[in-house]
Amino acid sequence: MDQLITIERLGRTSRVTLRRPDLHNAFNDDMMCELTGAFERLGKDEAVRVIVLAAEGKSFCAGADIHWMKRMVGYSFEENVADARVLSGMLRTIRECPKPVIARVHGATYGGGVGLMAACDMAVALKSANFCLSEVKLGILPAVISPFVLEKIGPGAARRYALTAEVFDGVEARRLGLVNEAAESIEEMDEWIEKVARALAANGPNAIAHCKRILSDVVGVPWDQVEDITTKKISELRVSPEGQEGLKAFLEKRKPSWISE
Repeated sequence: MDQLITIERLGRTSRVTLRRPDLHNAFNDDMMCELTGAFERLGKDEAVRVIVLAAEGKSFCAGADIHWMKRMVGYSFEENVADARVLSGMLRTIRECPKPVIARVHGATYGGGVGLMAACDMAVALKSANFCLSEVKLGILPAVISPFVLEKIGPGAARRYALTAEVFDGVEARRLGLVNEAAESIEEMDEWIEKVARALAANGPNAIAHCKRILSDVVGVPWDQVEDITTKKISELRVSPEGQEGLKAFLEKRKPSWISE
């Protein structure tokens, strides 16, 4: 079986690329399994500091593969639950990866593809890219991807675009907060990724992993419990080897050990 994704290394950055261009990089079981495994491995790889999620062909990701959807029609309720958990597990693996993940988006991004990019920490898209929460057009709903999308664009915008299934471009995606930057060209998009990757690589890798975690852990937690979480976490990082190295490097006016020339 051909690989449905590829993984390339450029310095401390790994690039994961979707490779079903003839099907607009739509999901199927095999692709989701490959993506889950890739992000699990890269998340544990100490040589990796940044992950870029990209795609071959005309589109970033068109959501569910048509053949996968055909199988769903005959599934029982229980089979559908098990099937949906595969998608949910993949998105959570990306979102909870201890390494920062940047989505590089072009062309069409529909349905589950919007959830895929929303699971990433950051995203840059071409202004000409187009997006759609298209599920209601099929008589279903963007249920599994909804927590990831809500986290990025909030309930007001999510209600509009999930209910209308309107198509919007990269400029609107930037305004909504679905992407962090809208670029005119591929070159401009890659320059933005390189700039952000450099900024990320200058920071403590352990600190980044814990920062990602706490930004999730404190959401919706009562203030008295939040105080306990945050004060313990900062204390844990201050006494950690990386925290000690970072603080000493700052006071001694030198670069910390995790910054390579």
